[in-house]
Amino acid sequence: MDSSLELAAPSQPPSGGINTEGLADFLRTFFAPLFLVVVSIVALFFLFTREITRFVQFIILAIAIGVIFYVPNIIEVTAKAIAGALGIK
Repeated sequence: MDSSLELAAPSQPPSGGINTEGLADFLRTFFAPLFLVVVSIVALFFLFTREITRFVQFIILAIAIGVIFYVPNIIEVTAKAIAGALGIK
């Protein structure tokens, strides 16, 4: 009976915390090509349907989102800023 209670007890998290080293680089290399493909397909759709206003709006939005993927350290800086605003060290 005691061994089953020990197994049911919550385990302690690792003393060093969660290792997120290289997470931003992984996300950037995984999502950036996918992002470019989606942007290309949608942009071509807007051009072929001659919706120039929506095309321009989409390109501006795509550039803003693309900055997140291609500017070095933007994810880390943003995450630290959000954590600091929330009071997390």
